[in-house]
Order: sequence, then C-alpha cells, then structure tokens
Amino acid sequence: MSRIRSTLNTNTPEFRQNTLANLARRDAFRLRQQTARDARPTRDVERLRKQGKMLPRERLEKLLDPGTPFLELSSLAAGLDYDGEAPGASCITGIGMISGREVIIHADDSSIKGGAWYPLTVKKIVRCLDIAIENRLPVVHLCDSAGGFLPLQSELFPDKHMAGRIFRNQAMLSKLNVKQLSLVFGHCTAGGAYIPALSDYAVIVRGTGAVFLGGPPLVKAATGEIVTVDELGGCDMHTQVSGTCDYPANSELHAVALGREVVAQWERPQKWAIQQTASEPPYYAPEELYGIIPDDIKRGFDMREVIARVVDGSRFHEYQPAYGTTLVCGYANLWGYKIGILANNGVLFNDSALKGAHFIELCNQNATPLVFLQNITGYMVGKEYEARGITKDGAKMIMAQACSRVPKFTVMCHGSFGAGNYGMCGRAYDARLLLAWPNHQIGVMGGEQAARTLAEVKTRQLERDGKALDRGVVEKVYQDTLGAYQEQLSAYYATSKLWDDGIIDPLDTRNALGIAISAALNAPLENPGYGIFRF
Repeated sequence: MSRIRSTLNTNTPEFRQNTLANLARRDAFRLRQQTARDARPTRDVERLRKQGKMLPRERLEKLLDPGTPFLELSSLAAGLDYDGEAPGASCITGIGMISGREVIIHADDSSIKGGAWYPLTVKKIVRCLDIAIENRLPVVHLCDSAGGFLPLQSELFPDKHMAGRIFRNQAMLSKLNVKQLSLVFGHCTAGGAYIPALSDYAVIVRGTGAVFLGGPPLVKAATGEIVTVDELGGCDMHTQVSGTCDYPANSELHAVALGREVVAQWERPQKWAIQQTASEPPYYAPEELYGIIPDDIKRGFDMREVIARVVDGSRFHEYQPAYGTTLVCGYANLWGYKIGILANNGVLFNDSALKGAHFIELCNQNATPLVFLQNITGYMVGKEYEARGITKDGAKMIMAQACSRVPKFTVMCHGSFGAGNYGMCGRAYDARLLLAWPNHQIGVMGGEQAARTLAEVKTRQLERDGKALDRGVVEKVYQDTLGAYQEQLSAYYATSKLWDDGIIDPLDTRNALGIAISAALNAPLENPGYGIFRF
C-alpha cells in the first residue's frame, strides 16, 4: 500500500487563515464542552457532598481502568435546548474499559435537577443502548435520577422512542446475552426503577440508593400509606427482602469496587476476524488538519489530505482513481484495522455514485468496515443528469450502503447537504458511530440555496397572482430564510438535537474511530444480502 503524496503547502496565507479559524473553532468547542461537563451551581455540588455522594464524573474516574481512554458521546446534547438547563442532556454516555472489558456506560448526572430525565435525556440513553445492541457491548448503568421531568411528560412517555424504549432495549440486550450492571447510587424512581430490575446485576448504596415505582409522596397520595424511603425501596429492603438488588454497598467507593469485581467475572467476547497489521501513526502531522479545512463552507479541499493525516503511515490504496473522481474510495489501515474509505471531493455525479456503490459491495465481500468522510453538497441536479439517470444511480449507492453487513462509521468533516447525506451514511442509515467536527454544517440544502429557492418561489407566486413584483417582500423572504438556516445548519444545533454522536476535535478522529471499530468487532457479521438495484 503506497503512501499518499501530500501536495499541501503549509506556508500559504490560505493555510494560515484556515489554521487560525479552525483553532478558534476548536477552542470554542472545548470551552462549550468544559462548561457542559463541569459548570454547576455551588448549591447543587454542596447538596451532593452533604449526601456523601461523588459527582458523576468522579464516579466514572473511579470505575474506569486507570490510563485507558473513554470515548464520551454527545457531550453537548441539549446544549441549545431547555434554556440551557440540561447540559449534556443530564446524563453521560460513552465507551470505556472496566476490568479489562469494553463496555458502554450510561450515568445519570445528579448535579442537574437531581438527574431528572428530559426528553433529550431519554433520546440519549436510548441511543446509548442502541449502540450496545449493535455492537454487543455490555452496559454499566450509574443510576441516580429523580425520574422524568414532569413538566415535559408528554414528550417522555407515550411514543415509541420515548422512555419505554430504554427498557425495551434492555430486554433486547438480555435476549442477546449481553451483560448489564446497575450501580444504584441514588434514587431510581418510576420507570427508572426498571433499569436495575432489568439488569443482570445490581449494586445499591446503603443510605442513598433507592428503587421504587412510586416514592413516599406518591404512595401517600395514592394509598394513604406513610412510609420512609428506606422502608419503601432502600438498600437493606431490596437486598434482604425483595431481591431486586444483589449487592449492598456501604459507600459509593464500595459500590464501585463491587461493580469492578462483577465486570471482572464476565467472559471476554470472541471478536470476528478482521484483516489487521501492526499499527503506526500517520506519516504527516495530524495538526495540519486545521490548515486543510476551509474557513468557508462553500470552498472545496482534497479529502486525500485528510486521509493522509488519519490513517496508519498515511498509506492508502485508492480504488478507481481516474473514474468518478468526485468520490475518493480506497483501502487503508487505522490502528492496524483494515478499513474501506469513501470520501467526498465534490458533488456526486453518475460515475461517482456507481463507483461508490461498487466499492461498498467490494468491502462487504471482503468483510472490511466502511468509513465515510462527508463533505457533500448532494447528487448533481439538472436536465442532463436526470436524463442520464442520476436518481437511479444515486439509489444504487444508497441501496448498497443501506444494506451493508459490515460496520459503518461516519465523520462529518465539513458540509452535509441533500441526498448526498443519505448515500454517505447519514444519521438515518445506522452508522455504528457518527461524529462531527466543529465546522460541520448539515441541512436539506445550503442556507443561500434555500434562501434563493424560496425567494424564487415567492417571485413566481406574485407573478402568478398578477401582483406587482415587490422587491422588498422578496428580499425579506430571502433574509428571513437565510437567518433561520444559518442557526439550524450549525454543528451545535445538530448535536444538541442528537443528530450525531458528538462533536470531536479533528485531531481526535483517529482515536475515536479506533475505539469504535474495536467495539464493533464484538457483534457477529450478518449474512450478505441486498435489495433490488434498478439498472
């Protein structure tokens, strides 16, 4: 496999301008992330300290194997929702190592309104368990929640992908023989009580841990019975009487130690065989990614330069390099794992769509995981391309990608617009992990295109109605649309809504993908199979 020959000139004004802009984006991202993780009112921190509780991230630090990486997911979820009252969607999720085993962790953040679940909290937990199912990852739940946020109960309870989906996913994990452990540090109330009840193992802390469908106030209101928290659902009752929990813990540190012992008893899964070589770092400096990504979403760049700063040794075997040149396809190794890469170098034409479809089939035939590097304005539009069958050829690529049996991973490197998002494995297409860079933008089309389209529609409407063309009205439509789009296109808007699995620093791309690929090998490969390709 030959090394990519980089043509990047790091001494140009453009490179320096891009670097400054992307470093500023990185710093802004890090500040947002640090605030979401750590900024809490003093009264909330003091409340937890008085209860003898650790902060959620302190629990994580004690639980995870020292010196091992933790890939946190969706750290800025709900960041632009609920008036900023639920940073991180009031919970922490991520992939890490406990007692030498790969696990995924869901931890309630009791420093935010007692760990109450908002609608996006539920969505984030469901996504965490989806990842566990897809990758056969054991789950460790760190339970400490006041239950559903009642003012928004209509968005929490009734529909398919609301709270009940959490417990459905837990049942599916058990059906698949995937282990689950609950560490009950605080209250598990109402539906939240089912998390430890549906886990294989449950540890509960004496004095602070409790599990019940209805707390003392609800029991009194419903039945008139007066009962204490410990009598109703405390540690001794559940470990000595009901059997709902397995292990009593005298403190949070004791609970963590018991949890690590439990995980140490689990067998290690047999991963499926993937082509693998010794890992080596990229030949080119990853820090140069900051100078490669343009400051302007409309400006292109050569995705090979990105690949060269992510994969092992910057080596890349490019498939059909002279055909369908707006889509770069080829093989590389990342942390030693063989991967197939599809990366955008412009709009998708007929030939690039066909090339992508065929390359995806080859990777499925070869049991090679797929990595999609998105910077896509969509499939080409216009009379000529429709006559050539661009919709039909784009559908082939979508069919091949959607029906892939190998694990898929997506990185939103720049723009993601229109149906190109679909062909390049957007959120709807079950990537095992979908990550975004801070400069990323996503929408059905770019802001200026949407504004011009609606302005043109308004112009035609006025003409059709026989009214005088009012340039002021048309300009207002343009500006209003552009303003709304600029807000909704941003990476922070998308990640707040959980349209991705988190924003990352571009320099962390290699490590994040390495963790994700390793986790994906726990789930067996499906048998190959496709739907109908329209020829």
